[in-house]
Amino acid sequence: MTSPSGPLPTRSQQVADALTTAGIPGGIRQLAESTRTAAEAANALGCEVGAIANSLVFISDDVPVLVLTSGRHKVDTAGLATRWGRGELRRATAEQVRQATGQAIGGVAPVGHPDPLPTVVDEALTDYPRIWAAAGTPHTVFPTTADELLRLTGGRLLPVGLGNTATDSNGAAVPRR
Repeated sequence: MTSPSGPLPTRSQQVADALTTAGIPGGIRQLAESTRTAAEAANALGCEVGAIANSLVFISDDVPVLVLTSGRHKVDTAGLATRWGRGELRRATAEQVRQATGQAIGGVAPVGHPDPLPTVVDEALTDYPRIWAAAGTPHTVFPTTADELLRLTGGRLLPVGLGNTATDSNGAAVPRR
């Protein structure tokens, strides 16, 4: 992992300010390598892909929402919408993401947005003692935990991924642990 020197980009400074205000330690790391995808981030950081918290923006009920999901799986949009009690989750366009977060796809952070977004934190992220989230650009990240993400975003902990739910004897979905 390499770390370029110099001041933080504006978007990353906004994230750093939000982390400081919330009392979240760790700080922003600038990397020479891209962290645009979970695989790139895991490679640059030397961690498991599941320890990468992807920040994905969806539109539900005409409102942008944020899903912080483990990089180890894709989001089960239908299942998550049901568990979250929301309407259909549709992937936001690049323009919708930038409008909702002020950040570009590949660098969307959990915070530092113009306004807070309704947020879900993937239950799978609790499997890792330290996770990494984007910090406003594809070259900045910060270390955190699932508990800190919940506190930071006011989010709700739910199973998010495909294959993250099992069924009970009556066929009803139950979260896996």
